[in-house]
Amino acid sequence: MPAICSADAPDGYPFLPFDQAMAQAKSDTKPMFVYFGRYGCGYCEKTNKEAFIDPTVRARYIANYALAYVDAESGRRLRLHSGERITERELGTRYNALVTPVFSFLTPDGKPIYRMIGVQRIEDLIEADRRIQSALVKEAQ
Repeated sequence: MPAICSADAPDGYPFLPFDQAMAQAKSDTKPMFVYFGRYGCGYCEKTNKEAFIDPTVRARYIANYALAYVDAESGRRLRLHSGERITERELGTRYNALVTPVFSFLTPDGKPIYRMIGVQRIEDLIEADRRIQSALVKEAQ
């Protein structure tokens, strides 16, 4: 298949499987950023090439989040913090990622904070980070 049909996590980011990112989020006490994508997702590829390529986005997301990439159609099995074993596809359904891409900000325990659906621009990703970081500051006060 040509590269246009692939939709892996964007290059240059330390995306982990969901269960590993959740453990990292708990250890580092920071939120998770979960990218629900799938093979052949042109909208995922567009966001990767046009937004995640930005060095400011990369620096902010690597610094502020435990990053997870979930293939919303995969049968790869994960073990959640509860001990439950599910597939990435089941996880996508649980987080209502029925189309791709879906970008979810979660607490270290997996509770949704904010989510974005569809193609994102550099400005969208930066603004979402600002909102999340501002809410964290307010919460800490």
